[in-house]
Amino acid sequence: MAEVLVYVDHVDGAVRKPTLELLTLARRLGDPVAVALGTNTADTATVLAEHGATRVLTHDAAEYADYLVVPKVDALQAAVAAVNPAAVLVPSSAEGKEIAARLAVRIGSGIITDATDLTQGDQGPIATQSAFAASYTTTSRVTTGTPVITVKPNSAPVETAPAAGAVEALAVTFGAQATGTKVTARTPRESTGRPELTEAAIVVSGGRGVNGAENFSIIEALADSLGAAVGASRAAVDAGWYPHTNQVGQTGKSVSPQLYIANGISGAIQHRAGMQTSKTIVAVNKDAEAPIFDLVDYGIVGDLFDVVPQLTEEINTRKG
Repeated sequence: MAEVLVYVDHVDGAVRKPTLELLTLARRLGDPVAVALGTNTADTATVLAEHGATRVLTHDAAEYADYLVVPKVDALQAAVAAVNPAAVLVPSSAEGKEIAARLAVRIGSGIITDATDLTQGDQGPIATQSAFAASYTTTSRVTTGTPVITVKPNSAPVETAPAAGAVEALAVTFGAQATGTKVTARTPRESTGRPELTEAAIVVSGGRGVNGAENFSIIEALADSLGAAVGASRAAVDAGWYPHTNQVGQTGKSVSPQLYIANGISGAIQHRAGMQTSKTIVAVNKDAEAPIFDLVDYGIVGDLFDVVPQLTEEINTRKG
């Protein structure tokens, strides 16, 4: 069976959820071969094998931490040459998409970004995407070279499928550009204890209707009752009510959770572009004509200051 390369997104050996989702999708296309770069990569092998990796190619070098994405592109290019895979799958993070794009140029291949599903066709992998602010769903395939595909988080379930997971050293030679952009400092982001926005199974967002930074505590309380991430519309972010890192939309982050709850968000196309692929969408808005109601699965016409606290209380009661 053909092999499929999966780029491993990990933090000091702790594999992030989108990578495990990619292994699920990779098994539809062939035998997953994971590529783990950087420190503590040996620690990733067990969990990768548990989720279907038949082989784990590893390489540790200071360049992965000291410089930007080019060393990782060099390594993936070496992995493509060594494996001759049927496809290369990369998580659709900002860094992941840059790595994928540079790799596609290097190996002369086509690229598909932000896929939400993958199936095996007669002539290679077929990717499902949302296009034009999620107004259309398209299916496409790469016709030139080895397909390079980035996949949005929450596009597939995490499934265990024990495999050999044999650890093999990957031979990598860094090019002249690998050290062109050096990382001079890092500042850890303060943890809120909530899930990462792009990876969360549930997202609770607030918009202009929240009417102030102090009122986002209502949104946070609902999110915490559900174990959810907190999002915000561009209007709320531009007003300074919530950090830009939490913005959902075309100029913010794109999310695709199992459940998305929009509170006080009108549903402008910019926002819809970042959340319309959510599996179930709920909206609370006092304007019955708000565009958000055109795409929801469940809509509540009402004041979020009345509805959201009652919803939070009911959830906490049922949990208790």
